[in-house]
Amino acid sequence: MTDTSVAEPPPHPSLLTRCRRHPLPVTAFFEHCLVLTYALPASVLAPLLPPGLTLDTHGHLGFVAVALVQTRRLRPVFLPNLVGQDFFLAGYRIFVRYRTQDGRTLRGLRILRSDTNRRTMVYFGNRLTHYNYQLADADCRRDNGKLTIQIKTPDSEADLIVSADLASCPLRPPPGSPFTDLSQARRFAGPLPFTFDYEAETHSVIMIRGIRQHWKPRPVQVEVLRNTFFEAGVFQNVHPVLANAFYVENIPYRWQRGVVERLP
Repeated sequence: MTDTSVAEPPPHPSLLTRCRRHPLPVTAFFEHCLVLTYALPASVLAPLLPPGLTLDTHGHLGFVAVALVQTRRLRPVFLPNLVGQDFFLAGYRIFVRYRTQDGRTLRGLRILRSDTNRRTMVYFGNRLTHYNYQLADADCRRDNGKLTIQIKTPDSEADLIVSADLASCPLRPPPGSPFTDLSQARRFAGPLPFTFDYEAETHSVIMIRGIRQHWKPRPVQVEVLRNTFFEAGVFQNVHPVLANAFYVENIPYRWQRGVVERLP
């Protein structure tokens, strides 16, 4: 018997869906960036991933990066510095892998949440990306070689208080880290070359490639006094372990236009 069925045509995405694919190449300058990476059981993080993505693991553990970035002059690459946005960003991302349709395996991050102190970033960011921006109060201070960051969010969903000793130079990862040395820890220092997300309307993965310069993160000693992100939902019965803490400053950064790849 001959199969006379017709293959279903690819879905035609809505305008909002197409706009959120990171349609413009964007540039910015990172004045400073502190990244805390937490280790959690892979069984806890895996259910948070959409189709197409798998956890990037170390043994039985997966990892969430908390990137705390003072950003300057964020703008589309074709616009002048004058229109660039200055803001603070706290981003929560899972380390993941994606296997492309041509067989390449790419390492990257999948965004869970982004907090910023600028309303314009919330408005435009949630219309042009999948970064899930939330408005928050952020206080960032550098004094006597220490960087202190305090973030206050509505309903305390992702409050954070952390102090980093910028003059420190630890020779090993933090106590309790699953990494035996800094070389292992650097593999999960973030950010990675790609950011991924899932577009349910078209059953596709969106890939955004970041291009950075002078990216040489150095380990620092930190004290985390409050971190409520890991106190609710799937995390409330889990004890995240600080796996590493790295710091960089004065980094030119650029994001390319998002690339859409439909899943089988």
